[in-house]
Amino acid sequence: MTLLPFGDPSRARRLVKVAGWLAGLALAVAALELLGVDVRGWFSTLWDTLTEIPLGYLVAGWALQTVQTTLTALGWYFILRAGFPDAPVLYRAVLAAYAAGVALNGFLPANIGTLVTLLMFVAIIPRATFAGVLGGMVVQKIFFTVAGAFVYAYLFLSVEGSFELQLNALHDHPVVFAVAIAGAAALIVVLARVFWKRLRGLWEKAKQGGAILARPRDYALRVALPSFGAWLAKLGVIAVFLAGYGITVTFHAVMSVMGGNSIANTVSVTPGGVGVNQAANVAALGGVTDASTATAYSLGQQLAVTAWNIAFAIAVVVWAFGWAGGRLLVERSYADAKAKAADQKAQRDARRAAKRA
Repeated sequence: MTLLPFGDPSRARRLVKVAGWLAGLALAVAALELLGVDVRGWFSTLWDTLTEIPLGYLVAGWALQTVQTTLTALGWYFILRAGFPDAPVLYRAVLAAYAAGVALNGFLPANIGTLVTLLMFVAIIPRATFAGVLGGMVVQKIFFTVAGAFVYAYLFLSVEGSFELQLNALHDHPVVFAVAIAGAAALIVVLARVFWKRLRGLWEKAKQGGAILARPRDYALRVALPSFGAWLAKLGVIAVFLAGYGITVTFHAVMSVMGGNSIANTVSVTPGGVGVNQAANVAALGGVTDASTATAYSLGQQLAVTAWNIAFAIAVVVWAFGWAGGRLLVERSYADAKAKAADQKAQRDARRAAKRA
């Protein structure tokens, strides 16, 4: 299956569109130069900074990224093995499916790679359902949700005066806070009652993927612990690339980048969050380096990690399924993921239209 830019099957029309984009960019750069903005100088500085990182830092970053991918896949493996105990689930197959999704998320929009991973799990596990695998993803996300909350809480509390400000607001307006909490609780109860009947059938299928939660010790040792290791490896990737670009590595700087990337990936619809991640990193590192270096670091890390994720995914997919089998599995899962994403978008649009009507 070939991924077509602009979704146009005609090669001539695709080339015309690409040429049009390049011409538009050239005109924009020329206009900025006429207005006194040194765009070429900025690009020259950026390129010089991009190529500054030594090879040793690249190797260390790639090694830590590999640790992150393999440990996260290990948690997935134990979740799926607990949810589908009668199905033969091989770790290398789970690793290949997860790595393929991570690689695709690096250059495809809207995290469609995650859908590809879930659909590959359904394909390789006998009697697995999408709802069941989706339930497994809820379990897999528990630790990372808690870790993300820790990052946000740290960043919030690290802002001088923020905690005192919140305490003063609570002290000055206790009734407003009490009413808000009571209203939120009532809303949750109402929504739960409205949607429970509709979701009961889905839950019966989805809870199969969360079977490991019935054994807290297994969850802690086989899912939470590898996830914690993967999270630490992710922090290590950030620290290594910060050091590689000569940016002072501190716990606060790493947490700032982590939090900024998390927010950017949540709101971005661009492939791999390109552009939004860079803006978030520049803002996060504003107190420790200049914007050019921060941008170079952000782009350098994203390009290096994306390239490594693609190479690693190809290697493990071929190892697990062979070249022909792996290619066919990824292609079919990608096609199904696009169809499912389009179906979900159509359902959301229909609900919005119904509300407006």
